[in-house]
Amino acid sequence: MSYRYAPDLVRLIAQLPRRDLADLAAVRAAVAETAAAIPVDTSGVDVTEHRTPDGVKVRLYRPERAASPPYGAILHAHGGGFVMCDLESSHARNTELSRELGVPLVSVDYRLAPEHPFPAALEDTYAALRWLAAEAPSLGADPDRIALHGTSAGAGLVAGLALQNRDDGGPVPCFQYLGIPMLDDRMRTGSSRQFTDTPMWDAGKAATSWNAYLGSVVPGSPDVSHYAAPARATDLAGLPPAYISVMEFDPLRDEGIGYAQALLAAGVPVELHVFPGTFHGAAMAAPDAAIVQRERAEEIAVLAAALAMKRPFQDSGEERE
Repeated sequence: MSYRYAPDLVRLIAQLPRRDLADLAAVRAAVAETAAAIPVDTSGVDVTEHRTPDGVKVRLYRPERAASPPYGAILHAHGGGFVMCDLESSHARNTELSRELGVPLVSVDYRLAPEHPFPAALEDTYAALRWLAAEAPSLGADPDRIALHGTSAGAGLVAGLALQNRDDGGPVPCFQYLGIPMLDDRMRTGSSRQFTDTPMWDAGKAATSWNAYLGSVVPGSPDVSHYAAPARATDLAGLPPAYISVMEFDPLRDEGIGYAQALLAAGVPVELHVFPGTFHGAAMAAPDAAIVQRERAEEIAVLAAALAMKRPFQDSGEERE
C-alpha cells in the first residue's frame, strides 16, 4: 500500500529492516545492537541503577542542575510491544529529558513477555512507582507531582498503572504522557485493519505481541483485563490529565484517538496530537527528521507544563517560576 510519508522519511523507509517477531531472540539482539549504537550524552546527569524492595531494577537519572524549589519527577516505561527492548532502548532520550527538564526520571526494567506474561510488567511498573514516590523527597522532588511517561507498549503499561492506582489507592500521579500508546488487544479499529505493511510496526506485529503479553488469555476475549488493555476500561473518571500522541500511519492510531475521546467524555483533561506523514517508531528510526523534532519539542513542553514549570531548563541561566 502507498502512504503519504513526510519527505525526509521517504528515503529512510526503504533502508529500514523488516523484522519478523517469529524469531524473537534475533529481533531482541538486533534491537539491542541498534540501541547500543545511539550516541548518549550523559553530561549534566548522574545515572545510577537501583533495586526496589520488590527486586525490580530501575535506572535513576538525576540532573546536576535541578529544578528548585522541588517540582516533580517522571516514571518512564519503555516501548517494545511488551516483548523486547530494555533500559538501553530509551537511555539517550531519558538522559535528555532529565537534563532539559531538571527533574529526576526513573526508568523501569520490567519483565518481558512471553516469558513473563501479564501482569508481570504491570507489577514491575507499579513497584517502580512506589519506589519513586518513597524516594522523591530525598531526590528533591515533590511526591505529589510524579508524571507517568511511556511509549508504545510502555504507554499502555502506564495507562494501566493509572487505572490500577486509582482503584487501589496507590501513589497518585499528576499526569500521564502516552506516546503512540498500545491500548487495545481487540484490534478492531480502522487503522489496525488498514496498516498491515507499515514500517517498524504493523498490525501483524501488534497481534503477535498481544498474544505474547496476554499469555493463556485469548486476545479479544471477554477475559482480558482492562489493566492489560486500558481501552477496555468503562470507567475512566478520576484519572490524571493526559497527553496522547499518535502517528498518521500507525495501526495503533485509532485506539489512541479513541482513548483520548473516552477520557474527555469521562471529564479527564486530554491533549491529543496526530502527527502527520509518519509511522510508529519514527523517533527511533529517524531522530533528525523534522516531524520527529517537532514531536520531541512538544514532549518537553508538555512535561514541563505538567510538572508546573514555565519552561524547560535552559543553559542560558533563566530562572524557573
